[in-house]
Amino acid sequence: MNSTSRRYFLGQCSGLSLGAMALDSLLAKVPTDIAAKAKRVIFLTQSGGPSQIELFDHKPGLAKLAGQKLPDSVRGGQRLSGMTQGKPQLIMPSHTEFARYGKSGATIGEWLPHTASVADDLCFVKSMVTDQINHAPAMTKFLTGHHLTGRPSMGSWVSYGLGSVNRDMPDYLVLLSKMKRGSDQPLYDHYWGSGFLPSVYQGVKLRSGKEPVLYLRDPDGLPRHLRREMLDRLGELNQLRFEQTGDPEIETRIQQYEMAFRMQASVPDLTDISDEPESVFDLYGPDSRRPGSYAANCILARRLAERGVRFIQLFHPDWDHHSRLKSWCTARCRDTDQPSAALIKDLKQRGMLDDTLVIWGGEFGRGVAGQGKWDSPEGGRDHHPRCFTIWMAGAGIKPGFSYGATDDFSYNVAENPVHVRDLHATVMNQLGINHETFTYRFQGLDFRLTGVEKSRVVNEILA
Repeated sequence: MNSTSRRYFLGQCSGLSLGAMALDSLLAKVPTDIAAKAKRVIFLTQSGGPSQIELFDHKPGLAKLAGQKLPDSVRGGQRLSGMTQGKPQLIMPSHTEFARYGKSGATIGEWLPHTASVADDLCFVKSMVTDQINHAPAMTKFLTGHHLTGRPSMGSWVSYGLGSVNRDMPDYLVLLSKMKRGSDQPLYDHYWGSGFLPSVYQGVKLRSGKEPVLYLRDPDGLPRHLRREMLDRLGELNQLRFEQTGDPEIETRIQQYEMAFRMQASVPDLTDISDEPESVFDLYGPDSRRPGSYAANCILARRLAERGVRFIQLFHPDWDHHSRLKSWCTARCRDTDQPSAALIKDLKQRGMLDDTLVIWGGEFGRGVAGQGKWDSPEGGRDHHPRCFTIWMAGAGIKPGFSYGATDDFSYNVAENPVHVRDLHATVMNQLGINHETFTYRFQGLDFRLTGVEKSRVVNEILA
């Protein structure tokens, strides 16, 4: 699918109003015969590679192998990062105790007690696979379907395909955690970029502080009615130019000016969470009143979902634990465990989990070999793309279910591999989009989120 017909329609209608353009932006762009289970997505992106060995993938046999060399037959010549290449691969067992939770008996590490409390609402995919071993290309692949920059993010594809049901907010909003300590792990704008799609479909980043969106506030002394008149005249000029050139970026500019005008009222109302009852702050935990915290952003995610925003993405960095895994990973779990579980409970009690798809996960996992001294508190784990765990909930995903399995070392997928492409196909399916036919023509090629390689909807995890 491309926007040629829309450009032609706009170009031929000299009397087209801004209101009609706004209506056009709300119309569904993807005819499909797939029954949509999800109206929206909340993607809880854990940047850096959470360790599945400590959190979800219980491997009790590793205790007996502690300090031994990882067998060559297990590694199979797989690539290591430059940080551990050529160094001894000595097995480091899990730092956590595991237990089974809920009627489903899901195995969850002790650092995630709140996640354990909603185990029967979650679907754990323990056989995720990617083919990138370094953060930036792996996260780019995880979010855009390709390891090189320039492709649209999944949120942008969803925004382009489905539009929004809220004229006062963008289709795709991004919230970044404000960390208590600095993180050396960058979060690049292309992670939520629109790539070759019109830029109106890129994610809009909400900041903590007095100005959640930069340059949204009118200058002092500019009355509201004067701003409205200025935008009307500017829209007329841009429309004339669009009719002459057919440049879709002019259409984008018109829509963005109008959206910014509406957001001047909607964003302050959204980000002021003081009207939330005390029970909500208790549910999301002690950090939920701190602006920009992961907990506060989870509350904002629910408020955005209530307002009809189509794709909501939270980024929480600093899961890259090459050293001091035992202390640093527990800190990240404290940041995210209670708020993530609270979001599931909150959506469920409001009747919204049935049509909200929630995803929790990072770009890859961690390896079984210790980085540094395996038996030291300073020890950590290197990147590992060959198997990792995510969880999903809501919107037709099978609750209380675990899918896929790894070998005894949590090093290779043993059953039911799920590539990142398959995750994308499944998300699109739940939104009512056929990933194989949903394309955008760019430079003579029909691009799609899942690319040209084989990918599939993981029907086994669908309820």
